[in-house]
Amino acid sequence: MTTAASSPEHAGSYKRRVRNYLLDSRFQLKYAGILVGVAIVISGVMGVVLYQTTRAVVTESSALIDESRKVSEVSRMNVKDLASDSPELMAEFNHEADAHDKAIADEQASLLRRQQLMIVSLVGGLALMVVLIGLLGIYFTHKVSGPVFKMTRLLKQVGEGDLRVHTRLRKGDELKDFFDTFTKMVSGLRDVEGRHLEEIEKAMAAIARGEDAEASDLLGRTRDSMKHALRD
Repeated sequence: MTTAASSPEHAGSYKRRVRNYLLDSRFQLKYAGILVGVAIVISGVMGVVLYQTTRAVVTESSALIDESRKVSEVSRMNVKDLASDSPELMAEFNHEADAHDKAIADEQASLLRRQQLMIVSLVGGLALMVVLIGLLGIYFTHKVSGPVFKMTRLLKQVGEGDLRVHTRLRKGDELKDFFDTFTKMVSGLRDVEGRHLEEIEKAMAAIARGEDAEASDLLGRTRDSMKHALRD
């Protein structure tokens, strides 16, 4: 007979394994799916808002860069007219203008790269958040489905007449108050059955001594107690 002290679950040696986290797959996946659905909706709204914001910033920056390029072109044309008789000055200006145009082009390319990186990071971060919420949903529903799974087995055991309950919930499980109430109920049933057994043994001893009246009285009390428990 397994005792509370020697039970692996009671001693705390029970280890959660990945394959044991879906004890009630229908219940757990249902509520994990609800959480994932909510996370997808929130992520979608956040993604649209952030994308529109970054797009507006990039568009404004691109407009400023285009304006700067136009100013550079106008300046180049003006200097060309003014410095047409000075090739050295024109060459120096063209060199500076080309460097400026290259810097503008590099800045525009950098903006596009940053926008793409931001979008990829946003999508990746939101996808990771959805996955983590789904996993956490399974983890936390496991803390409920685990006790329910154990209670279902114990209720079946008690229903078959076996009142030996030597187990406890794991650390971190929910429904502890409900489980404690159940174990107290089973303990009470064991006490009642123990008293009935004691009365029957006394009656049997009285019969063996030939004291039929005492045996009848003992059995009558036991019967009345059982009828009282079974009354509608």
